[in-house]
Amino acid sequence: MTNRPSIVLSAFADEAANTKTAVEQLSVLAALGLSYYSPRFVDVMGIGKVKHVTELEVDELARLKRMHADYGMRVASIGSRLGKVKLLDVADGSHNKFVPDQEYHQTDVAMTIQAAHALDAKLIRGFSFYHPKGEDPAKYVQQAADRLGPIVELCAQAELVFGLEVEANLVGQNGRMLAALAKAVGRSNLVCIFDGGNISSQNLSPLDCLAEYKAMRDYLGWIHIKDYRVDPNLKWTGVVDEERLKNFVPCDAGDSGHELILRDLRHHLPQLSERMVKLGAPGMILELEPHLKGGGQFGGFSGPDGMGVAVRSLCRMLDYLQIDYDLRGFDAIRSARGF
Repeated sequence: MTNRPSIVLSAFADEAANTKTAVEQLSVLAALGLSYYSPRFVDVMGIGKVKHVTELEVDELARLKRMHADYGMRVASIGSRLGKVKLLDVADGSHNKFVPDQEYHQTDVAMTIQAAHALDAKLIRGFSFYHPKGEDPAKYVQQAADRLGPIVELCAQAELVFGLEVEANLVGQNGRMLAALAKAVGRSNLVCIFDGGNISSQNLSPLDCLAEYKAMRDYLGWIHIKDYRVDPNLKWTGVVDEERLKNFVPCDAGDSGHELILRDLRHHLPQLSERMVKLGAPGMILELEPHLKGGGQFGGFSGPDGMGVAVRSLCRMLDYLQIDYDLRGFDAIRSARGF
């Protein structure tokens, strides 16, 4: 027996697969010992047709769910793109689109909820909208909260949790802004997702990342594990060019302060895990989204080998910090197969 706190490991499966087929995605993660994953872009039928999980047809969702039993996998969260559209219908020189609320609720939000129910997911990942480019995001907290509120309410009606991810270039681009949004929305089924790589890629230091994590810790739901090594030659303009980010590294090699953050998290795991279990999650999740071979606005890629590097790096750090985690053991494999 151990009194050490524990977390649940998960990963974005499309990061681990060269072909994006469901078979390869699930095979790689199962072989690495994971039991949870988040679907994003996937070729369910294995015919070279990759779709976002929220765009899958009913029969494709049913087939993917059947495959979960074959590979011993469960869905941690739906890796949706909700909130990655313009907050306001204004021209700002960006290529981001604007979608009116009613249309957005009836299309993107409804499709995301459908995917969550079909795949037995309780968590949905989402974002905080693009404010007008070049303007101060702090001016738009209440407007973003006003747009988020009905989406979070629709999730509540569907008995789902909405996780708001911190990310550059959006209103919720740091921990302070994300906490302000969560407070303004004021719903218990809205939690925040920390992502160190999304902070350090804004040219911030490990101590800066720790401060942003602490600023949003009271609302923390789960954590994405992604790290980034700041380029000392970068001329910072205040905006992250997501398509040019190349300096992603394993979680023990970058500037996101993961050791500091996870050391602090260790002390808060019991209450955080208890809250997430009450909301329907398996516990506090650390979800690998490493981008070791590149990343952009709507996803990233690590490959089977890169995901293996990322998992082992995280496990080494967790072992050092004395935080338990869930990799499949021999007994669990035999039990799952009825031996």
